[in-house]
Amino acid sequence: MANASKRDSSFRFHARWFQPLAIVMFAGWFVLAPAWGQVFVMTREQLIKYTAKNPYERFPDGRPKVPDALLEKFKDMSSEEIGLSRSGFPNQFVDGLQVLHPDKKLIGRALTLQLMPLRADIAEVDAVEWKAQGNQRPRDHQTAINLLKRGDVMVMDVFGSVASGGVIGDNLAFYIMTTTGAGFVIDGAIRDLDGIFPFDLAGYFRGATPPAIHNVMVTGINIPVRIGNATVMPGDVVFGDREGVSFIPPHMVQGIVDAAEITHIHDDWTKMKFKEGKYVSTDIYSRPSDPALVKEYEDYLKQKLGPKAYEEYLKNRPAQAPARR
Repeated sequence: MANASKRDSSFRFHARWFQPLAIVMFAGWFVLAPAWGQVFVMTREQLIKYTAKNPYERFPDGRPKVPDALLEKFKDMSSEEIGLSRSGFPNQFVDGLQVLHPDKKLIGRALTLQLMPLRADIAEVDAVEWKAQGNQRPRDHQTAINLLKRGDVMVMDVFGSVASGGVIGDNLAFYIMTTTGAGFVIDGAIRDLDGIFPFDLAGYFRGATPPAIHNVMVTGINIPVRIGNATVMPGDVVFGDREGVSFIPPHMVQGIVDAAEITHIHDDWTKMKFKEGKYVSTDIYSRPSDPALVKEYEDYLKQKLGPKAYEEYLKNRPAQAPARR
């Protein structure tokens, strides 16, 4: 009887915590359902709530719209300059994915899709609701692909599965290329690699396999998704180079771009001084200690930045020079 009493007490303890969680979950589902006929989609209001620090305009669906002019700045950047781990975001960089074209950078705004292993009872309910809204074809990965706009990056969470088949082949990859001008990140498989490779398209993927995608279901469009060890929000800036992919919260973008400009000037000056052949590495890098060299660097920085930007730099001067090696 004592053991039974303990079990009852334990059940009541867990139930006490589960009940409020269940209420929140079901309340959220009922709020979300009218928008798409599917429970796993964030409304515009929810996207705004969870990206409240976004300082820029938004797409009609609520996704942050980082300006094209800022995205352009990333073309001269590298993964080392993103530095999100130094800013309190240690889980936003993903490596270990295959890279379609290592010499081509991926830059754009995330549009997210989540696929999960097929479960018939859930899929049946969703299919009925989807059809009741007048949709003629089933909801699948192309439902999300159809939402893409210029500058978007298709970010697909396929739970790291290659065995589930290629979520896109050469035809859909060509559509993504011509529609977005950017590319894709797929934590799963692609197919038709020989057909995709000639495209001028940036792409990251877990693997390639001949079969098409199968035994999966759509469980989220424009929701937080997981790619590797990173949590990706709709509207994040996606930056990929040969080292991997970063997913940057919009409110971090301006600071990263400004810091990268300083780093570029710092690196140019450092290499210029090394080229003179008069110094050992520690005389110059990472920051000179000789007062005359310090002044020379600061004058060079002011000249390159301009007086106004230099004054702004002094207000927010980092404790030490950029960590580049």
